[in-house]
Amino acid sequence: MLSDKSRPVIEATLPLVGSRIGSITPKFYARLFAAHPELMDGLFSRSNQRSGDQQQALAGSIAAFATHLVNNPGTLPETVLSRIAHRHASLGITEPQYKVVYEHLFAAIAEDLAEVITPEIAEAWTEVYWLMADALIKLEKGLYAAQANGKMWMPWRVVAKTPAGTGSMTFTLEPADDTPVTPALPGQYISVKVALPDGLRQVRQYSLSGDAGTSRSFTTKLDDGGEVSPVLHNTVQVGDVLDISNPYGEITLKDGEGPVVLASAGIGCTPTASILRSLADSGSDRQVLVLHAESTLDSWALRSQMTDDVERLDGAELQLWLEKPVDGAKEGFMSLREVDLPADASLYLCGPLPFMKNIRNEAINAGIPATRIHYEVFGPDIWLAS
Repeated sequence: MLSDKSRPVIEATLPLVGSRIGSITPKFYARLFAAHPELMDGLFSRSNQRSGDQQQALAGSIAAFATHLVNNPGTLPETVLSRIAHRHASLGITEPQYKVVYEHLFAAIAEDLAEVITPEIAEAWTEVYWLMADALIKLEKGLYAAQANGKMWMPWRVVAKTPAGTGSMTFTLEPADDTPVTPALPGQYISVKVALPDGLRQVRQYSLSGDAGTSRSFTTKLDDGGEVSPVLHNTVQVGDVLDISNPYGEITLKDGEGPVVLASAGIGCTPTASILRSLADSGSDRQVLVLHAESTLDSWALRSQMTDDVERLDGAELQLWLEKPVDGAKEGFMSLREVDLPADASLYLCGPLPFMKNIRNEAINAGIPATRIHYEVFGPDIWLAS
Protein backbone atom coordinates (compact mmCIF):
# COMPACT_ATOMS: atom_id res chain seq x y z
CA MET A 1 0.00 0.00 0.00
CA LEU A 2 1.30 3.43 -0.94
CA SER A 3 1.80 5.62 2.14
CA ASP A 4 -0.36 8.67 2.80
CA LYS A 5 2.79 10.76 2.57
CA SER A 6 3.76 9.53 -0.90
CA ARG A 7 0.34 9.21 -2.54
CA PRO A 8 -0.23 12.95 -3.23
CA VAL A 9 3.35 13.28 -4.49
CA ILE A 10 2.93 10.36 -6.90
CA GLU A 11 -0.47 11.61 -8.01
CA ALA A 12 0.97 15.09 -8.71
CA THR A 13 4.11 13.88 -10.49
CA LEU A 14 2.72 10.86 -12.35
CA PRO A 15 1.89 12.85 -15.51
CA LEU A 16 5.43 14.28 -15.62
CA VAL A 17 7.24 11.04 -14.84
CA GLY A 18 4.89 9.11 -17.11
CA SER A 19 5.66 11.47 -19.98
CA ARG A 20 9.41 11.22 -19.35
CA ILE A 21 9.79 7.56 -18.47
CA GLY A 22 10.16 6.64 -22.13
CA SER A 23 13.37 8.70 -22.18
CA ILE A 24 14.43 7.66 -18.66
CA THR A 25 14.52 3.93 -19.44
CA PRO A 26 17.09 4.14 -22.29
CA LYS A 27 19.35 6.11 -19.94
CA PHE A 28 18.81 3.43 -17.30
CA TYR A 29 19.78 0.57 -19.61
CA ALA A 30 22.84 2.47 -20.85
CA ARG A 31 23.99 2.90 -17.24
CA LEU A 32 23.13 -0.68 -16.32
CA PHE A 33 25.06 -2.30 -19.16
CA ALA A 34 28.03 0.06 -18.74
CA ALA A 35 28.32 -1.10 -15.13
CA HIS A 36 27.29 -4.73 -15.71
CA PRO A 37 28.00 -5.80 -19.31
CA GLU A 38 27.72 -9.43 -18.22
CA LEU A 39 23.95 -9.02 -17.96
CA MET A 40 23.69 -9.02 -21.75
CA ASP A 41 25.14 -12.53 -21.80
CA GLY A 42 22.36 -14.99 -21.12
CA LEU A 43 19.82 -12.62 -19.58
CA PHE A 44 18.79 -9.51 -21.54
CA SER A 45 17.81 -9.69 -25.19
CA ARG A 46 20.15 -7.76 -27.46
CA SER A 47 17.45 -7.61 -30.15
CA ASN A 48 14.89 -6.09 -27.77
CA GLN A 49 17.43 -3.52 -26.65
CA ARG A 50 18.08 -2.51 -30.25
CA SER A 51 14.38 -2.27 -31.09
CA GLY A 52 13.49 -0.40 -27.90
CA ASP A 53 10.84 -2.98 -26.95
CA GLN A 54 12.48 -3.73 -23.60
CA GLN A 55 12.64 -0.05 -22.69
CA GLN A 56 9.00 0.40 -23.67
CA ALA A 57 7.94 -2.62 -21.62
CA LEU A 58 9.77 -1.42 -18.51
CA ALA A 59 8.31 2.06 -18.87
CA GLY A 60 4.83 0.66 -19.30
CA SER A 61 5.04 -1.63 -16.28
CA ILE A 62 6.27 1.12 -13.94
CA ALA A 63 3.66 3.61 -15.16
CA ALA A 64 0.88 1.00 -14.91
CA PHE A 65 1.93 0.05 -11.39
CA ALA A 66 2.10 3.65 -10.15
CA THR A 67 -1.25 4.47 -11.76
CA HIS A 68 -2.85 1.48 -10.06
CA LEU A 69 -1.49 2.53 -6.65
CA VAL A 70 -3.00 6.00 -7.09
CA ASN A 71 -6.36 4.83 -8.43
CA ASN A 72 -6.80 1.71 -6.29
CA PRO A 73 -5.43 2.39 -2.79
CA GLY A 74 -4.73 -0.70 -0.75
CA THR A 75 -4.47 -3.12 -3.67
CA LEU A 76 -1.86 -4.29 -6.15
CA PRO A 77 -2.28 -5.03 -9.89
CA GLU A 78 -2.07 -8.79 -9.44
CA THR A 79 -2.48 -9.73 -13.10
CA VAL A 80 0.32 -7.43 -14.24
CA LEU A 81 2.62 -8.55 -11.43
CA SER A 82 1.96 -12.24 -12.07
CA ARG A 83 2.81 -11.91 -15.76
CA ILE A 84 6.06 -10.09 -14.98
CA ALA A 85 7.00 -12.52 -12.20
CA HIS A 86 6.61 -15.55 -14.46
CA ARG A 87 8.76 -13.92 -17.13
CA HIS A 88 11.40 -12.95 -14.55
CA ALA A 89 11.44 -16.45 -13.07
CA SER A 90 11.92 -17.96 -16.53
CA LEU A 91 15.07 -15.84 -16.78
CA GLY A 92 16.35 -16.63 -13.30
CA ILE A 93 16.04 -13.10 -11.90
CA THR A 94 17.28 -12.96 -8.29
CA GLU A 95 16.53 -10.65 -5.37
CA PRO A 96 19.95 -8.90 -5.37
CA GLN A 97 19.42 -7.85 -8.99
CA TYR A 98 16.55 -5.59 -7.90
CA LYS A 99 19.04 -3.51 -5.92
CA VAL A 100 21.23 -3.19 -9.01
CA VAL A 101 18.23 -2.07 -11.07
CA TYR A 102 17.23 0.44 -8.39
CA GLU A 103 20.70 2.01 -8.33
CA HIS A 104 20.86 2.65 -12.05
CA LEU A 105 17.17 3.39 -12.63
CA PHE A 106 17.11 6.15 -10.04
CA ALA A 107 20.37 7.56 -11.29
CA ALA A 108 18.69 7.82 -14.71
CA ILE A 109 15.62 9.48 -13.16
CA ALA A 110 17.80 12.01 -11.36
CA GLU A 111 19.64 12.76 -14.60
CA ASP A 112 16.53 13.14 -16.73
CA LEU A 113 14.52 15.17 -14.18
CA ALA A 114 17.42 17.09 -12.69
CA GLU A 115 15.63 20.46 -12.98
CA VAL A 116 12.50 19.41 -11.09
CA ILE A 117 13.29 16.46 -8.85
CA THR A 118 13.25 17.05 -5.09
CA PRO A 119 14.06 14.77 -2.14
CA GLU A 120 10.30 14.33 -1.58
CA ILE A 121 9.73 13.24 -5.19
CA ALA A 122 12.69 10.87 -5.11
CA GLU A 123 11.49 9.36 -1.84
CA ALA A 124 7.95 8.81 -3.14
CA TRP A 125 9.10 7.12 -6.35
CA THR A 126 11.56 5.02 -4.38
CA GLU A 127 8.58 3.77 -2.39
CA VAL A 128 6.75 2.91 -5.62
CA TYR A 129 9.77 1.01 -6.93
CA TRP A 130 10.23 -1.09 -3.80
CA LEU A 131 6.52 -1.82 -3.46
CA MET A 132 6.66 -3.27 -6.97
CA ALA A 133 10.03 -4.98 -6.45
CA ASP A 134 9.06 -6.55 -3.12
CA ALA A 135 5.80 -7.87 -4.59
CA LEU A 136 7.68 -9.41 -7.52
CA ILE A 137 10.39 -10.89 -5.28
CA LYS A 138 7.72 -12.60 -3.18
CA LEU A 139 5.94 -14.00 -6.25
CA GLU A 140 9.18 -15.17 -7.84
CA LYS A 141 10.33 -16.94 -4.69
CA GLY A 142 7.02 -18.82 -4.70
CA LEU A 143 7.45 -19.78 -8.36
CA TYR A 144 10.98 -21.06 -7.75
CA ALA A 145 9.88 -23.02 -4.69
CA ALA A 146 7.11 -24.75 -6.67
CA GLN A 147 9.60 -26.32 -9.10
CA ALA A 148 10.72 -29.94 -8.82
CA ASN A 149 14.35 -28.80 -8.70
CA GLY A 150 16.39 -25.83 -7.53
CA LYS A 151 18.15 -25.20 -10.84
CA MET A 152 17.70 -22.36 -13.30
CA TRP A 153 19.10 -24.10 -16.38
CA MET A 154 18.99 -27.79 -17.23
CA PRO A 155 20.50 -29.68 -20.17
CA TRP A 156 17.96 -31.23 -22.56
CA ARG A 157 18.92 -33.13 -25.72
CA VAL A 158 17.25 -32.48 -29.07
CA VAL A 159 15.78 -35.81 -30.19
CA ALA A 160 13.79 -34.54 -33.18
CA LYS A 161 13.53 -31.52 -35.49
CA THR A 162 10.29 -31.63 -37.43
CA PRO A 163 9.22 -29.10 -40.09
CA ALA A 164 5.96 -27.49 -39.01
CA GLY A 165 4.47 -25.52 -41.83
CA THR A 166 6.33 -23.10 -44.05
CA GLY A 167 9.27 -21.61 -42.15
CA SER A 168 8.54 -23.22 -38.78
CA MET A 169 10.19 -26.07 -36.89
CA THR A 170 9.19 -28.19 -33.90
CA PHE A 171 11.96 -29.21 -31.52
CA THR A 172 11.40 -32.27 -29.32
CA LEU A 173 13.68 -32.62 -26.29
CA GLU A 174 14.49 -35.18 -23.61
CA PRO A 175 16.44 -34.70 -20.35
CA ALA A 176 20.22 -34.98 -20.72
CA ASP A 177 20.78 -35.58 -17.00
CA ASP A 178 18.86 -36.81 -13.96
CA THR A 179 17.53 -33.44 -12.76
CA PRO A 180 13.93 -33.86 -11.53
CA VAL A 181 11.48 -32.54 -14.14
CA THR A 182 8.68 -30.14 -13.26
CA PRO A 183 5.41 -31.10 -15.02
CA ALA A 184 4.34 -28.29 -17.36
CA LEU A 185 0.81 -26.99 -17.56
CA PRO A 186 -0.93 -26.53 -20.94
CA GLY A 187 -0.11 -23.06 -22.27
CA GLN A 188 3.16 -22.57 -20.37
CA TYR A 189 6.53 -21.69 -21.89
CA ILE A 190 10.19 -22.40 -21.31
CA SER A 191 13.28 -20.25 -21.78
CA VAL A 192 15.88 -21.58 -24.21
CA LYS A 193 19.49 -20.39 -24.05
CA VAL A 194 21.43 -20.37 -27.32
CA ALA A 195 25.06 -19.44 -28.08
CA LEU A 196 25.28 -17.05 -31.05
CA PRO A 197 28.09 -17.10 -33.63
CA ASP A 198 29.84 -14.20 -31.85
CA GLY A 199 29.87 -16.15 -28.59
CA LEU A 200 27.15 -14.18 -26.82
CA ARG A 201 24.43 -16.30 -25.23
CA GLN A 202 20.86 -15.18 -25.75
CA VAL A 203 17.61 -16.39 -24.22
CA ARG A 204 14.17 -16.62 -25.78
CA GLN A 205 10.87 -17.90 -24.41
CA TYR A 206 8.93 -20.48 -26.43
CA SER A 207 5.51 -21.87 -25.62
CA LEU A 208 5.35 -25.63 -25.19
CA SER A 209 3.36 -26.65 -28.24
CA GLY A 210 2.73 -30.35 -27.64
CA ASP A 211 1.82 -32.51 -24.68
CA ALA A 212 2.00 -30.99 -21.22
CA GLY A 213 3.49 -32.89 -18.27
CA THR A 214 7.14 -33.88 -18.32
CA SER A 215 7.65 -33.80 -22.10
CA ARG A 216 9.17 -30.79 -23.81
CA SER A 217 8.51 -29.69 -27.37
CA PHE A 218 8.36 -26.18 -28.77
CA THR A 219 7.69 -24.75 -32.19
CA THR A 220 9.42 -21.66 -33.52
CA LYS A 221 9.09 -19.66 -36.73
CA LEU A 222 12.27 -18.72 -38.55
CA ASP A 223 13.00 -14.99 -38.41
CA ASP A 224 15.72 -14.38 -40.98
CA GLY A 225 16.55 -11.05 -39.35
CA GLY A 226 16.57 -12.48 -35.83
CA GLU A 227 19.45 -13.73 -33.75
CA VAL A 228 18.18 -16.90 -32.06
CA SER A 229 15.75 -18.62 -34.43
CA PRO A 230 18.32 -18.85 -37.30
CA VAL A 231 20.71 -20.65 -34.93
CA LEU A 232 17.97 -23.03 -33.81
CA HIS A 233 16.79 -23.75 -37.35
CA ASN A 234 20.13 -23.85 -39.16
CA THR A 235 22.78 -24.80 -36.58
CA VAL A 236 21.20 -26.86 -33.80
CA GLN A 237 20.98 -30.52 -34.81
CA VAL A 238 19.44 -33.69 -33.43
CA GLY A 239 21.70 -34.89 -30.62
CA ASP A 240 22.73 -31.39 -29.55
CA VAL A 241 22.08 -30.29 -25.97
CA LEU A 242 20.25 -27.06 -25.15
CA ASP A 243 19.96 -25.34 -21.79
CA ILE A 244 16.31 -24.77 -20.93
CA SER A 245 14.44 -23.44 -17.91
CA ASN A 246 11.64 -24.91 -15.86
CA PRO A 247 8.16 -24.18 -17.26
CA TYR A 248 6.51 -20.85 -16.43
CA GLY A 249 3.54 -18.78 -17.56
CA GLU A 250 0.22 -18.00 -15.93
CA ILE A 251 -1.89 -18.28 -19.11
CA THR A 252 -2.96 -21.86 -18.55
CA LEU A 253 -6.27 -23.67 -18.90
CA LYS A 254 -8.46 -22.79 -15.92
CA ASP A 255 -10.55 -25.46 -14.20
CA GLY A 256 -14.23 -25.39 -14.93
CA GLU A 257 -16.97 -26.70 -17.17
CA GLY A 258 -17.74 -23.62 -19.25
CA PRO A 259 -17.02 -23.12 -22.96
CA VAL A 260 -13.45 -22.51 -24.11
CA VAL A 261 -12.54 -20.28 -27.06
CA LEU A 262 -8.96 -20.56 -28.38
CA ALA A 263 -8.09 -17.69 -30.74
CA SER A 264 -4.68 -17.42 -32.39
CA ALA A 265 -2.84 -16.01 -35.36
CA GLY A 266 0.35 -17.26 -36.98
CA ILE A 267 2.88 -18.86 -34.64
CA GLY A 268 0.65 -17.68 -31.77
CA CYS A 269 -1.09 -21.05 -32.16
CA THR A 270 1.61 -22.73 -30.02
CA PRO A 271 0.10 -22.15 -26.53
CA THR A 272 -3.48 -22.63 -27.75
CA ALA A 273 -2.43 -25.90 -29.43
CA SER A 274 -1.07 -27.12 -26.11
CA ILE A 275 -4.32 -26.23 -24.34
CA LEU A 276 -6.32 -27.93 -27.12
CA ARG A 277 -4.15 -31.06 -26.84
CA SER A 278 -4.80 -31.27 -23.08
CA LEU A 279 -8.56 -30.99 -23.65
CA ALA A 280 -8.44 -33.76 -26.25
CA ASP A 281 -6.21 -36.03 -24.15
CA SER A 282 -8.53 -35.71 -21.16
CA GLY A 283 -11.64 -36.38 -23.24
CA SER A 284 -13.12 -33.09 -22.06
CA ASP A 285 -16.83 -32.54 -22.63
CA ARG A 286 -16.46 -28.74 -22.51
CA GLN A 287 -17.63 -26.81 -25.54
CA VAL A 288 -14.49 -25.85 -27.49
CA LEU A 289 -14.28 -23.29 -30.28
CA VAL A 290 -10.92 -23.03 -32.05
CA LEU A 291 -10.30 -19.87 -34.10
CA HIS A 292 -7.10 -19.44 -36.11
CA ALA A 293 -5.85 -16.89 -38.64
CA GLU A 294 -2.98 -17.53 -41.04
CA SER A 295 -1.55 -16.14 -44.25
CA THR A 296 -1.77 -19.42 -46.16
CA LEU A 297 -2.81 -22.95 -45.26
CA ASP A 298 0.76 -24.19 -45.71
CA SER A 299 2.02 -21.60 -43.21
CA TRP A 300 -0.07 -23.01 -40.35
CA ALA A 301 2.66 -24.49 -38.15
CA LEU A 302 0.55 -26.93 -36.10
CA ARG A 303 -2.19 -27.64 -38.61
CA SER A 304 -2.19 -31.46 -38.33
CA GLN A 305 -1.97 -31.49 -34.55
CA MET A 306 -4.78 -28.98 -34.07
CA THR A 307 -7.17 -30.41 -36.66
CA ASP A 308 -6.63 -33.92 -35.28
CA ASP A 309 -7.33 -32.74 -31.73
CA VAL A 310 -10.49 -30.93 -32.80
CA GLU A 311 -11.72 -34.16 -34.38
CA ARG A 312 -11.02 -36.06 -31.13
CA LEU A 313 -13.32 -33.72 -29.16
CA ASP A 314 -17.06 -34.26 -29.47
CA GLY A 315 -18.70 -30.99 -30.40
CA ALA A 316 -15.48 -29.05 -30.94
CA GLU A 317 -15.50 -26.59 -33.83
CA LEU A 318 -12.70 -25.06 -35.89
CA GLN A 319 -12.96 -21.80 -37.83
CA LEU A 320 -10.08 -20.70 -40.03
CA TRP A 321 -9.22 -17.37 -41.67
CA LEU A 322 -6.69 -17.21 -44.52
CA GLU A 323 -5.38 -14.29 -46.51
CA LYS A 324 -5.28 -16.72 -49.43
CA PRO A 325 -8.38 -18.80 -48.71
CA VAL A 326 -9.13 -22.39 -49.59
CA ASP A 327 -12.42 -24.24 -49.36
CA GLY A 328 -13.78 -24.20 -45.84
CA ALA A 329 -11.81 -21.14 -44.74
CA LYS A 330 -12.86 -17.52 -44.45
CA GLU A 331 -10.98 -14.85 -46.37
CA GLY A 332 -9.00 -12.08 -44.74
CA PHE A 333 -8.40 -11.33 -41.08
CA MET A 334 -10.17 -12.83 -38.09
CA SER A 335 -13.15 -10.98 -36.68
CA LEU A 336 -15.34 -12.12 -33.82
CA ARG A 337 -18.23 -10.27 -35.42
CA GLU A 338 -18.45 -13.30 -37.72
CA VAL A 339 -18.51 -15.77 -34.81
CA ASP A 340 -21.37 -16.98 -32.65
CA LEU A 341 -19.53 -16.92 -29.33
CA PRO A 342 -20.85 -19.32 -26.68
CA ALA A 343 -22.28 -17.78 -23.53
CA ASP A 344 -19.99 -17.74 -20.49
CA ALA A 345 -16.95 -18.52 -22.63
CA SER A 346 -13.36 -18.13 -21.49
CA LEU A 347 -11.11 -16.76 -24.24
CA TYR A 348 -7.43 -17.70 -24.62
CA LEU A 349 -5.63 -15.40 -27.03
CA CYS A 350 -2.18 -15.37 -28.63
CA GLY A 351 -0.70 -13.76 -31.73
CA PRO A 352 0.73 -10.45 -32.91
CA LEU A 353 -0.10 -7.53 -30.62
CA PRO A 354 -2.42 -5.68 -33.07
CA PHE A 355 -4.35 -8.92 -33.60
CA MET A 356 -4.77 -9.49 -29.86
CA LYS A 357 -5.86 -5.92 -29.18
CA ASN A 358 -8.50 -6.12 -31.89
CA ILE A 359 -9.83 -9.54 -30.86
CA ARG A 360 -9.89 -8.58 -27.18
CA ASN A 361 -11.89 -5.43 -27.95
CA GLU A 362 -14.33 -7.42 -30.08
CA ALA A 363 -14.69 -10.05 -27.35
CA ILE A 364 -15.50 -7.42 -24.73
CA ASN A 365 -18.01 -5.80 -27.09
CA ALA A 366 -19.57 -9.25 -27.56
CA GLY A 367 -20.09 -9.57 -23.82
CA ILE A 368 -17.09 -11.60 -22.62
CA PRO A 369 -15.83 -10.02 -19.38
CA ALA A 370 -12.20 -8.88 -19.39
CA THR A 371 -11.56 -11.22 -16.44
CA ARG A 372 -12.27 -14.21 -18.71
CA ILE A 373 -9.91 -13.06 -21.47
CA HIS A 374 -6.41 -14.50 -21.08
CA TYR A 375 -3.60 -13.48 -23.42
CA GLU A 376 0.06 -14.36 -23.90
CA VAL A 377 2.57 -11.84 -25.28
CA PHE A 378 5.70 -13.08 -27.05
CA GLY A 379 8.69 -11.00 -25.96
CA PRO A 380 8.46 -7.86 -23.79
CA ASP A 381 4.89 -6.99 -22.82
CA ILE A 382 4.65 -3.65 -24.63
CA TRP A 383 0.84 -3.83 -24.40
CA LEU A 384 1.24 -2.17 -20.99
CA ALA A 385 2.91 0.82 -22.59
CA SER A 386 0.48 1.34 -25.43
